[in-house]
This record gives sequence, structure tokens and C-alpha cells, in this order.
Amino acid sequence: MKSQNFIRRSDMLKCMLCADPVCDKSCPASLQPARILRSLWFANEDVAAVSLPADNPCANCSAPCESACLRPHEVPIRDLIGRLKTEVAPQLSTALPTDENRLKTDICGVPLENPFLLSSSVVASTFDMCDRTFTAGWAGASFKTICNFDIHEASPRFSAINGADGSIIGFKNIEQLSDHSVTENMAIFRHLKKKHPTKFILASIMGQNDAEWTELAYTCQENGADAIELNFSCPNMMADGLGSDIGQVPDLVERFTAAAKRRTTIPVLAKLTPNVAVMSPAAEAALRGGADGLAAINTIKSIMGINRNTYVSSPAIQGNSAVGGYSGNAVKPIALRFIAELAKNPALKNLHISGMGGIETWQDGLEFLLLGASSLQVTTAVMQYGYRIIDDLKSGLNYYLHEKDITSVKELVGRSLPYVSDSTDVLERDSILFPKFTHTTCLGCGRCVIACADGGHQAISLNENRRPVLDGKKCVGCHLCRLVCPTHSIASGTKRIYRRSPSLS
Repeated sequence: MKSQNFIRRSDMLKCMLCADPVCDKSCPASLQPARILRSLWFANEDVAAVSLPADNPCANCSAPCESACLRPHEVPIRDLIGRLKTEVAPQLSTALPTDENRLKTDICGVPLENPFLLSSSVVASTFDMCDRTFTAGWAGASFKTICNFDIHEASPRFSAINGADGSIIGFKNIEQLSDHSVTENMAIFRHLKKKHPTKFILASIMGQNDAEWTELAYTCQENGADAIELNFSCPNMMADGLGSDIGQVPDLVERFTAAAKRRTTIPVLAKLTPNVAVMSPAAEAALRGGADGLAAINTIKSIMGINRNTYVSSPAIQGNSAVGGYSGNAVKPIALRFIAELAKNPALKNLHISGMGGIETWQDGLEFLLLGASSLQVTTAVMQYGYRIIDDLKSGLNYYLHEKDITSVKELVGRSLPYVSDSTDVLERDSILFPKFTHTTCLGCGRCVIACADGGHQAISLNENRRPVLDGKKCVGCHLCRLVCPTHSIASGTKRIYRRSPSLS
């Protein structure tokens, strides 16, 4: 197994991940270069490499795919595929899996084909969308929250923060709940269950009182839902004690969980808010109310994009805006922190945890599993890239399981928990691990020098050949230089230097 990705997003920044890609149509070898590029984008280069034919059809090709590209000759398709053959494939010893049996899991005993579901949002809000979701290969979907409210959405209702590669890293929404009636949504459930009997329907609901929570849960069960998800956390439904206001009050969580359980026999999951310091009080309240599992995290209350001329934040609706929910890959560290908190709480050890919050690649999903989630939910990445990302989510995780000789995805759950501490006091602080410079790939930009000088310990300089030189007497091993290097030419070294005996404190 490789220790790092050989090919990065930065190598293919100009690729737009097109719909109906023209590069595929122009490939004389029918390699589907767009599919390969997409795997590279989603950190799935191993599968892309082992999927290539034994020979390299690109070696003597004139690359008509690059000419046909909507950005002609700006995406180095032939070179990228060549690097898969020469740099990645030789590092791999595991063949492409022929089945997905190791991905099979369950939610509270109800089977799942794989751990990946859509989370409750616009991406799972109609029959057509869920039908295409299931056909694409997702194991299930948490349907957009069903309610008896009169929903009228604002326009526009999304805002985003983009990374250097143009992709969305942080996403804000002021979207509310399903604007279809309960009757309409139940018809969708019945139709979906008839056409896709093995797919998992997680019915997200929100009531206004005990009776509504009870009735909505029972109605969803009777119309084909496999489990219920109680939306205690929508940051855009805060009036009259709804949404995230419930998740901040453990007594309400317990009360409404008990109400939802009153007439149901299928599993019930409480979806909790991250807009708290700790999540365990609400989670334990859900358990007291009878919850069979937990779902976390929902979006984080946020403000972004203040217009410097109008002074209104984004999205602006006729001169006004509002606090909304923040999601996307940027929230993943926060989500992982809450998942670990729930998974480490001994009072919650028997509850299923469905994890979400910034999952975009199979490696993101793996991190949630390792910290205690047993199923995974995705929205923002689908809104940006489409349902097709399930191909790389499944194949990447499946290949990892085979490569590690892990027989079931269930074996991954919680493996990282012993290495997570709530306190930094457990960390050894008497040694230094120096960075290691790779001069063959370094271009001599000096970013490491600037970062170390102005944000570190003035331990790096450039020699006469514009290559970094480390002053070991000044270096404290913080590794800021490694993080800022644009060519990834700095790695963690292997030699740890002790300043004094590690037995001393």
C-alpha cells in the first residue's frame, strides 16, 4: 500500500469534471478518461491504476482527448494516465475486487448494501432523485425532512467558500424542510420501496408537538420506511422551539424521542445538533427516550460572505439575509470530533452512529468509520459533483478493505478511538521529529523559509542553489514548513531527537 497519493488534485486543476464528457467520446482506446480523472479527483488513484489495461494505450496516442477537451490541451490527460501506469501501478499488489461483499453492513440490524447514504436534504427530496440515487449504487437515503409545516423557500438560498482549485470547501444553506405534503411524500416512499425493495429508506421527520412526532413516525413506518431519523438539529427551523433548539435541550430530545417511539417498531435515530459544546447530554437524553441510534452532525450555524457595498451577508434575499447551516469538507474535523465523543461515551455503546459532515471521498468516509460511525451520509459533495461520486466512494473503500485483508467494513468501526484523547497532556513533549526535504522535487520557492521565519522558529534558509537548509539547533519540529510547501517536497523525517530523557518530566 502506498503511503501517500502520487497524483493530486493540483495536477488536474483545469479539469471541470464535465457532464457527458467529450474526452470520453474522442478516446480511440475507449478508456473513459473522464472516469479516470474523476477517480484521481476523489483520491481513488489506486483503483484507477489497477483498472487500466495491461499495456498503456496512451503511450503512442496523439491524445485527441486533450484536443477535444472544453479547455483544449489544458488538462494533461495522457500524462496523468501514464503516471498511473508508471508511478502508481507498480506500488500495488492487490487486484481489483470482483465483488462488494465486504462493504455490506446494517443500521440497527436492517441490512445495507454498503455504508453510503444520502443525508436528509434537497438531494433526496423527490421520487426521481432517490430513484436515480439507488440506481447509481447508493445503499439508501435519508429523505428530506417530512413535516406538516407550510414551507416556502427563499431564493437564492445557498452560498459557498471556494478553495484554490475552485471547488467548494465550505457551503452555507438556508434551506428548510420538504415542501411536499405528508401524503405526497408517503406516495413517494411506497413507489420507491416497490421499485427498490433492498434499498434503505431513512425517514427524516420533524413535529411541532408530541402527537405530531408520534403520528409522523408511525405514518412513515406504515408506508415503507426502514428507520426514522428525528430532526432535532436543523439550524433553519428555529421558531417556536423547533429544529436546533430541540437539540440544545436534552429534556426535549428525550420527550420527542419517546413520542416518536410510541407507535413504531422500526429503528429510530436522533439527529443531533453540533451547535453545542458537547453532544453527549442530548445523545444520552435520546437514549433515555428509547432511541436506537444517533445521527451527527447536522450543519453548523454560520454567517458568510458579507458584501462590502451592501453590508448584507450571503445569500442575500432582497436586502436581507440570515444565519444558516454550514457544511462541506471544511466542517469534517468538527464532525469527527463529535463522532469520537459519542463513540467513546460508555453510556452510548449500544447505539448505532450514522456519521456525516464533510464526507467527499472514500478516505473521508473511512475516517468517520475509524472514529465510531457505522453508516455514512453525504449531501454537500453530491450537490457539487452529483450522485456519480458513489462509484469512487464504494470502489475506493472496497479496494482498501481488500488491500488490508479486512473481511468486513464493520471491522473498521472505532479502530482509531484508542488513539484519541480529549487532553493534550498525554502527548510526549521531550523529543523533536525533524522535517525531511526532497531536493529533487523542490523548486526553490522559499515558502518554507517565509513560514518558518514569520510563523515559526527561523530554522530554515535557502542555499546558493535555492534549496532549503535546516538549522537543527533552532528547529522545534512543528512541521509548519511541510504544510505550506506547494510542491509537497517536505515530509516527516524518521529520526526522533530527544532533548532530555523521555522519563523526565
